Amino acid sequence: MNSNLSKFANEKRKGLIGATKRSQMQQSILLSGQKFEITIQRLCQQLIENHRDFTESAIIGIQPRGIYLAQRIKSELQRILKLDHILFGELDNTFYRDDFRREGSAPLVPNTTTIDFVIENKKVILIDDVLWTGRTIRSSLDAIQAFGRPQKVELLVLVDRRFSRHLPIQPDYIGIQVDSINSQRVIVNWKETDTEDQIILLTEEND
Repeated sequence: MNSNLSKFANEKRKGLIGATKRSQMQQSILLSGQKFEITIQRLCQQLIENHRDFTESAIIGIQPRGIYLAQRIKSELQRILKLDHILFGELDNTFYRDDFRREGSAPLVPNTTTIDFVIENKKVILIDDVLWTGRTIRSSLDAIQAFGRPQKVELLVLVDRRFSRHLPIQPDYIGIQVDSINSQRVIVNWKETDTEDQIILLTEEND
């Protein structure tokens, strides 16, 4: 079991102390292997159609898990277009979240923001692994304003969890769409940190 699944299992076990029913997680692999790579390549081709040589565009990955997809997209674009450089940054939105310092919520641990350029009048591509409620994207839109006023902001996600939105936010580029309920969990594993590329759907089953 990888670190993400192990952590999730531990959390579930803690929550089941004293429960009258036992539950276990059913794991379904939604995307892996060559299909995973093809999905990323397709997203890159869609970006090229709209951004050409990326001279006026910037890629920004959202911490913590969106940066892996953003790095993969950047590397693939540079390979396809034979470019030495594409504007690239990593954005932390912790202090812009609507649950930051909210009473009763768990303390949030910020990640790092690394954006060494001004995004004024740039076409910005925000990248995250999973789009769910839309609250992460809303806070990220607020956070990037500190680096200038972009000409346009687009959203690219590997997984769009439809029917779970709290805010009217929709992606411009989608790897796959998943129809899931709130009790289910979507996890994206990356070979850089989790040994293999996979998109997994976890569903709780009660005995």
